Amino acid sequence: MIRILEVTTMGRGVWLGIAVAVMATGGCALAQGTPMIPASPISKAEAMVSAANLREQDKFISDDLFEGRYPGLRGGELAAKYIASQFAMDGLQPAGDDGTFLQQVNFVGMKVVPEKTKFELVPAQGNAELLSFGDDYTVSNETLTPETMLDAPIVFVGYGVDAPEYQWNDYAGVDVKGKVILCIVGDPPSDDPKFFAGRALTYYGRWTYKFEEAARMGAVGALIIHRTDLASYGWNVVKNSNTSEKTYLRDDANPRLKAASWIQLEVARKLFAESGLDLDKEFAAAGQRGFKAVELPVKLKATIASTVRRFQSPNVVAMLPGANVAAHAPDRAVLYTAHYDHLGFVPGMKGDNIYNGAADNGTGVAMILEMARVWSDAVHAGELKLPHSVIFSAVTAEEQGLLGSEYLGQHPPIPAKEIALDINYDMLLPIGVQKEINVNGAQRTTFYPEVEATAKRFGLTIVPDPRPEAGSYYRSDHFSLSRVGIPAFSVDAGTLYEGHDRAWGEAKEKYFNENNYHNFSDNFDLTWDFNGDAKLVQFGMDLGWQVIHLSHAVEWKHGDEFEAARLKSEQ
Repeated sequence: MIRILEVTTMGRGVWLGIAVAVMATGGCALAQGTPMIPASPISKAEAMVSAANLREQDKFISDDLFEGRYPGLRGGELAAKYIASQFAMDGLQPAGDDGTFLQQVNFVGMKVVPEKTKFELVPAQGNAELLSFGDDYTVSNETLTPETMLDAPIVFVGYGVDAPEYQWNDYAGVDVKGKVILCIVGDPPSDDPKFFAGRALTYYGRWTYKFEEAARMGAVGALIIHRTDLASYGWNVVKNSNTSEKTYLRDDANPRLKAASWIQLEVARKLFAESGLDLDKEFAAAGQRGFKAVELPVKLKATIASTVRRFQSPNVVAMLPGANVAAHAPDRAVLYTAHYDHLGFVPGMKGDNIYNGAADNGTGVAMILEMARVWSDAVHAGELKLPHSVIFSAVTAEEQGLLGSEYLGQHPPIPAKEIALDINYDMLLPIGVQKEINVNGAQRTTFYPEVEATAKRFGLTIVPDPRPEAGSYYRSDHFSLSRVGIPAFSVDAGTLYEGHDRAWGEAKEKYFNENNYHNFSDNFDLTWDFNGDAKLVQFGMDLGWQVIHLSHAVEWKHGDEFEAARLKSEQ
């Protein structure tokens, strides 16, 4: 059942006179076949989770009406206002700006103008080598100006890592101020779980860290050497991700690079050869203790021209206040997040030109909307009493580098120290009822025993990250909350489903990743089965109920990389 309403942006004097279809909020029982989970004080509320509601929400949010939900464009704005209207209709309190549900975020989009951009490697002796944008390198100007120029020496800094906890510093003994660093993607090699987490990628291995650390060290540019096995993705991913518009937080006060660049492995090989060095030997040396950074007899001479687009796009934030709020006592809230943005559309293209993102992340949006409805209905009916708050946020600009959630982490609706846990939902394929889940990151928190026990009660086997070397923990919005100290993880599915063997689940996942992920074909599918996603909504509600009833705060385990941020927030 649907109804029509007029959506308003409260407190801003702006009325949006569009008619949107909105899910009726009546409590529908779970669709037939969805498991009922007993033995929890919240089980009555959980039973009101509706697979049918999830289906209709996902179907609507991935409609062509929303034009791919790109931040700063009409479709993204409509999606945010639709989500806000749902929170309002469900009786949640606004937790955005000025008494609204919208937390506006200022962005700057930077798109390189290839014909006006020039990248040259200039050796001390010999001829300069002109590189081809997209084929040999990618670059973005993080200083957010239409044009920037640099002519600076290149310093090879190995993996570009300063990790005190591992007694590893690739920048030791070298001054890179005003220079361009050259580094390898990934972590220093390790098979020891206590040293750069063994095979699992740490944040030190992520390209975002490499650029951030180079800027902190005073470099004006950074060249990350791509190698497919170390990056876990090919050059085509780098090219496609970095030759379109790149988005930045306008008000980020952190240092920025004039040239944040990737280069092909063979370009790096030539660069080392021009310096009288062998790439393979330098890579091997960089993975050993005692490595010393070296300034190469080559400069990077570059002009980077960009179009600059300034825009706003909101996070949508709502909450159900706990009893602590009225008592003016510290909170220990649970936060649920999911990104609503996607990749927009391609103007002028014939055929299907809209990235509807039904799975990525229409599913996550549908899940937190349904969760908000059920929580709120139970609270307003007097069936649930909340000792602490429950917060919901649909965040923007995830596809641009987790930027909406980064802003949310920097500007939370309540102090970060009062948010006990973030549970994130991102791209849960609705293909059946899961028998496995991946809660990567939960094991790093003191709440993990409760997660294990709850999963067992729900008939869910916790499986490890299938590709730890890919660093998946650092690629979804929960990571942004972790960076400010909030314990956080995503709920992801495994590959084993009721009524099917593992090969079936693996084949379904493989087909989606190879054919539909970040493609025009990620459209709503009438054959989708949302009973499994409904089960994971129940699972998340159960965890949240336990969090807000704990007698102690959830913390990172001692020695975790985010422990220091948590302790700092609690000061």
